[in-house]
Amino acid sequence: QVQLVESGGGLVQPGGSLRLSCAASGTIARINAMGWYRQAPGKQRELVARITNGDSPNYVDSVKGRFTISRDNAKNTVYLRMNSLKPEDTAVYYCNLNSGWPGTDYWGQGTQVTVSS
Repeated sequence: QVQLVESGGGLVQPGGSLRLSCAASGTIARINAMGWYRQAPGKQRELVARITNGDSPNYVDSVKGRFTISRDNAKNTVYLRMNSLKPEDTAVYYCNLNSGWPGTDYWGQGTQVTVSS
């Protein structure tokens, strides 16, 4: 089994910053990609940022230039640095790991990010 444990969410004022972390543990086949999704109330879950093996990270347009995803392969951990946060970034953020062939998705429990003054 694969477990994903997220941390780093919270309440922040507009323009502020947060860093999310997600550590994977358990029996993990080859990791194909790790990333972050988010779901705001009344909206569908959307991809925020994703990092694969050897490729450049990709981001949803709304966070480009503000968010940075990074990965520590030795620790099986993925990070999301979020700067210049906006109220529209408010959502539950979920960590995702895709591993093995043809690829199995695993999800974290979610961490709340609230941007409000």
